Amino acid sequence: MHILDTLKERGFIAQVTFEDDLYKQLERESTPFYVGFDPTATSLHFGHFIPIIAMAHMQRAGHKPIALVGGATAMIGDPSGKTDMRKMMTVETIDHNVACIKSQLSRFIEFGDDKALIVNNADWLRGLGYIDFIRDIGSLFSVNRMLTAECYKQRLERGLTFLEFNYMLMQSYDFLQLFKHYGCRLEMGGDDQWSNMLAGADLIRRKEHEDAYACTFKLLMNHEGKKMGKTEKGALWLDANLCSPYEFYQYWRNIADQDVSKCLALLTFLPMDEVRRLSALPGQEINEAKKVLAFECTKLVHGEEEATKAQQAASALFGGGAVSQDVPTFNITRDLLSADGRLTTLLNSCGLCTSRGEARKLVQQGGATVGDSKVTDIDFVITADMIGSDGLLLRKGKKSYCRLVLI
Repeated sequence: MHILDTLKERGFIAQVTFEDDLYKQLERESTPFYVGFDPTATSLHFGHFIPIIAMAHMQRAGHKPIALVGGATAMIGDPSGKTDMRKMMTVETIDHNVACIKSQLSRFIEFGDDKALIVNNADWLRGLGYIDFIRDIGSLFSVNRMLTAECYKQRLERGLTFLEFNYMLMQSYDFLQLFKHYGCRLEMGGDDQWSNMLAGADLIRRKEHEDAYACTFKLLMNHEGKKMGKTEKGALWLDANLCSPYEFYQYWRNIADQDVSKCLALLTFLPMDEVRRLSALPGQEINEAKKVLAFECTKLVHGEEEATKAQQAASALFGGGAVSQDVPTFNITRDLLSADGRLTTLLNSCGLCTSRGEARKLVQQGGATVGDSKVTDIDFVITADMIGSDGLLLRKGKKSYCRLVLI
């Protein structure tokens, strides 16, 4: 099956330029393609996961991924989908984030032996002369046309800085540089990048008189039309220090029944016949499909050993067995517990609730459990002698757990 057909069948593709020509290009030869990642944090998050999986599919089909880390563009910030200008970061912070992301990407993409590349646009953008850039590149961009781009419309209502207005030119210049140095003919990424990607492909056609293409991926939405990948703590990070393998596993284990088929197709490498079989399981049996989804996703991000631990931890909790050591843990000293051992404080401190107000409401509504007992008293206090050698399990609702450990 052609790689574009594979991506279509699994639900990735949103929009493609010159689709018939791109089919022929990918059939004719191994084609270098790129996806950009702006290093705004030390870790990638779920929003990057679909492009990364698509990159892996492309690589398995014989094409060459280029992961472009935006060490320069991160100094400006992409206005796409943003109502406010991004916070400025120092060069040192950006470079640190770049190093972290390079390490993370290597879990998904096979680098070395000319199989894939990681490049940093700081190599050509940070030292670029402004006058030369505006004369050579800016002269080819129509301001009228740029203002019709979706990525600028929202910001125009609240104020778009000239700094951000440059972003489309810089991203387009990235594509041009990757074409010149590595023969890159295809940019891939989220559908919110469509306008920027069109501009880059057009720049190559105008400057180099060569074919270039853009292909965007659908954002993963649940059956209610809401973006997936958000937790109570914020983004679903791919770094175990920011989101534990157990929490990552539980997120996918607890998705709605209606979202199972879509997630299995997009987020795993299971054959589509198996995806269809699992998605068709009736009634409560669909939970088996969710377990497969959670395990496969966690294995991709954190490795098989951590996925197995997360699976076993979930089985211990929901099967009524002993509390696993792999359940998220919150360590507390005797002094801190003595100073404030209120359940509402601890629910907030361990991350089960985002505020004490939320914790109080949770307790009042009967959604908090300590050990095996439901607690409805907002003044309930946990003491040191209540915490055994294996810790004390705190639970929010039916699916969120934290083990309180005395140190």
